Amino acid sequence: MDKKGTKIAYFVACAVFVVLLVVLGISFKGAPLPEFVIDGETVQAETPFAGTFWSLLPPIVAIVLALISKEVYSSLFLGCLVGALLYTQFNPWHTIVELVGANYGIISVLADAGNMGIIVFLVVLGIMVDLMNKGGGSEAFGRWAKKTVKSRCAAQLLTMLLGVLIFIDDYFNCLTVGAVMRPVTEGHKISRAKLAYIIDATAAPVCMIAPVSSWAAAISGYVTTSDINGIELFVKQIPWNYYCLLTLVMIIVTSIINLDYGSMLKHEYNAQVKNDLFTTPERPFEGADDYEKPASGKSSVLDLIIPVVVLIIVCVIALVFSGGYFTPGEEAYQDFVVAFSNAEALALGGMIALVFTFIYFWIRGAFTFEKSMESIPHGFIQMIAPILILTFAWTLCSFTRFAMYSAEFVRAAMANAGSLKLFLPAVIFIIGAAIGFATGTSWGTIGIMAPIVVAVFDYSAEPVLCTIGLAAACSGGVMGDHCSPISDTTIMASAGAHCFHLNHVFTQLPYALTVTSVAFVSFILAGLIQNVWLNLAIAIVLMVGTLFVIKAVVSKKNAGIFEEMAEANKKMVAEAK
Repeated sequence: MDKKGTKIAYFVACAVFVVLLVVLGISFKGAPLPEFVIDGETVQAETPFAGTFWSLLPPIVAIVLALISKEVYSSLFLGCLVGALLYTQFNPWHTIVELVGANYGIISVLADAGNMGIIVFLVVLGIMVDLMNKGGGSEAFGRWAKKTVKSRCAAQLLTMLLGVLIFIDDYFNCLTVGAVMRPVTEGHKISRAKLAYIIDATAAPVCMIAPVSSWAAAISGYVTTSDINGIELFVKQIPWNYYCLLTLVMIIVTSIINLDYGSMLKHEYNAQVKNDLFTTPERPFEGADDYEKPASGKSSVLDLIIPVVVLIIVCVIALVFSGGYFTPGEEAYQDFVVAFSNAEALALGGMIALVFTFIYFWIRGAFTFEKSMESIPHGFIQMIAPILILTFAWTLCSFTRFAMYSAEFVRAAMANAGSLKLFLPAVIFIIGAAIGFATGTSWGTIGIMAPIVVAVFDYSAEPVLCTIGLAAACSGGVMGDHCSPISDTTIMASAGAHCFHLNHVFTQLPYALTVTSVAFVSFILAGLIQNVWLNLAIAIVLMVGTLFVIKAVVSKKNAGIFEEMAEANKKMVAEAK
């Protein structure tokens, strides 16, 4: 916060939130504790703010402060603090205890096996990336890419293709695609912000439309109806899932027509013309991209491909095995899709792949044992930033979703929307996007919205509207998660691209909002027309047409910038020859 205006805005926002908390403390003092019926049982909340709009205040505080200050750590911490204050009804000592404690606080989210599995996987991948750098794999892959991938368009589409191929899990997708494609995009002067956007846009959206993924397993479990099983309904919603499908269309079109706008244009200009991939001075992964040559022997592109392929294969096997595919009596027995819901297996697969990578480079003679051990602390250090952000984001979600029952507020709000009927899919999309943005979790958002959709639309009477409604809920959850600075997938994409987190958030927002606008119109038309392929064709035409209009406007407004970028690109191509 170097600018005076930013400091003033930040302190004004803090003052507004403090006053609001004081008013809430006075207004809700002595208020009765609400009760909710959850899974057929009556549950009494521990705070009067539960199930009200104010249950969403903690993430609102975190997001507003992060957008103003462009500093994510303190913003997330203050959001968690507000959550603890509301939960304990402003008791100072209990606030500190709950913020740190094992009920909903930091200790509770770190004690969760799934969360810890993600942290272990992050650290393992950080160590593997450092090993591949030291072994010369990244440097060799960069050399190969410069010879094989001839253009910026090809580099971007190759990044997207790799993201589409790794569809089993979004966390795995973000980190693996980032590790593989950083040297390729760096060779073609693609900014880290653009790389982070492509990674993020082919992580959750791809997993959401892949029938075999951890997402398919999770979402099918949220849908309970006697008329159709969850997996079948998930598959049926895929061609209606406009946000996810149009996001992929946008990547293809913007890559082909070389379109950048908003703050992304500045990042791409600096990358191409000034050879600055980062634009801002923040370097959270400084030194991690200094690709090294092996201490002995000649590096090969296989030094990167083999460890990554082994990682993918082992993680898939681990997901299926630990998910219960081979265990009689388990829910996932002989059910390939449901077995993918156990994301803790990523840690197991990552550890096995890490051991393989150590042994591989020792046999190759790429470096000594002592040199390889340096990668352990180096890889861990590179992942400290995303681990901190994830921890605070999980804590914030814990207070919002579990301690203060934010889902009940959404259910109550949706109960009065049934009369909209044909326009309800578009309304569901917007509500889902708002919840996803505020909470930073698409899974949590869809977990809230999907049962509501099935309850509002009876599948036996209105199968098409029910399917469109589920697609709208899934699209909205992904959209909000995609844009939110507190989203774990957004954080992972920043980590995978080695991009300063808030640079990624700000640069991808105009792109995500463009797709959101077209998707919103498409959901309105879907409710009215209800023809799956006609509606999909209309949505794609609207998306492509919108991008060409933006291209015409932006090219005219920034003609000089695009000329400089074109000249720099021609020079880079000539040098490559």
